[in-house]
Amino acid sequence: MRRLVIDTNCLLMSVFPKSPYHTLWKDFVEGKVTWCVTTEILSEYTEILERKTTPWFAESVVDTIVNNKNTIRVSPTFFFNLIKTDPDDNKFVDCAICGNAEYIVSNDAHFNILAEIDFPKVKVVRIENYSLIG
Repeated sequence: MRRLVIDTNCLLMSVFPKSPYHTLWKDFVEGKVTWCVTTEILSEYTEILERKTTPWFAESVVDTIVNNKNTIRVSPTFFFNLIKTDPDDNKFVDCAICGNAEYIVSNDAHFNILAEIDFPKVKVVRIENYSLIG
């Protein structure tokens, strides 16, 4: 099963049923893909969702992620520090590498630098191209 790490911006874009990107969330909930997360990523999800929606909605989304059988909890043992322009984004990179994820789904331009790094190789796909990774 395909393993993914979802940047917070893409989580936010995918959780609402009327979103054109809802397939990302739906595929996860229906067990078609596996999401890799860390405690730090879950904390950011909660913080941003609470800010952009409501505490109840944020809790519901994060509880769904935490309790889904297709969630892999990752505890990075090494921090690669590949994104220098926004070090906070490295938590997604470290999760992807240590969780053996196939892709990070993100629309954040800070992740573009990963295309220039040969090792460790981390692939990034924009949310609008998610359906193309099959």
